[in-house]
Amino acid sequence: METIVLDIGETLVRDDRHWASWANWLGVPPHTLSALVGAAVAQGREATDALRILRPDMDVEEAYRARAAAGRGEHLDESDLYQDVRPALGELRAAGVRVVVAGNGTVRAGELLRSLDLPADLVVTSDEWGVRKPDPEFFARVAEVAGAAPEATLYVGDHPADDLFPAAAAGMRTAHLRRGPYGHWWADHPDVVETADFRIDALTELVGWVGSADPGGTAVPDASEDEEPKVVRRGALRSVR
Repeated sequence: METIVLDIGETLVRDDRHWASWANWLGVPPHTLSALVGAAVAQGREATDALRILRPDMDVEEAYRARAAAGRGEHLDESDLYQDVRPALGELRAAGVRVVVAGNGTVRAGELLRSLDLPADLVVTSDEWGVRKPDPEFFARVAEVAGAAPEATLYVGDHPADDLFPAAAAGMRTAHLRRGPYGHWWADHPDVVETADFRIDALTELVGWVGSADPGGTAVPDASEDEEPKVVRRGALRSVR
């Protein structure tokens, strides 16, 4: 693995503040919105469907702009990062691995992430590229900035339909992170088990795998050439974003 590319939400960044700020904007207790997000995740739906349950006529993008105009837009600081982020990314770079952060997010989110000066070679969001996961074009852009062949590039994320399946379809190696609601709820789904080359509970687990072909038996064996591609089984897991 020459390049490791990481998702943003619930991979590097905790979503607590994100959903709490939406709950505050809508005037509901945070636990109410969190419960609705959990229900959406369990049903394989978009997490933002939780907002539409509370406000069926809501235009989420319009509401986002209204929040920003009211001075209640996105905010991100060191406390929003998971504790393993800096140690893991720092050790990967020290080992000579190219580290890229690329996930769904706004232009503002990209600015905030770069202001944290993470130990990464590149930090970019979907809105800055003009294309969102799971669009194949997003992963074509990932391949461009990876600076390595797809089989030497590992994409790490929590979300099966947004991260694992399209990255695998692009020929990349994949690691499923058991973190956040999607990461925990779908961790043992057969499609996830078959598609993920690695399944991890912390980013620091990646460090020991650099340059290793067999990371202690935690990898899921690759399919042989005559087997059906793993990603075609995606249909059992509904697209959620």
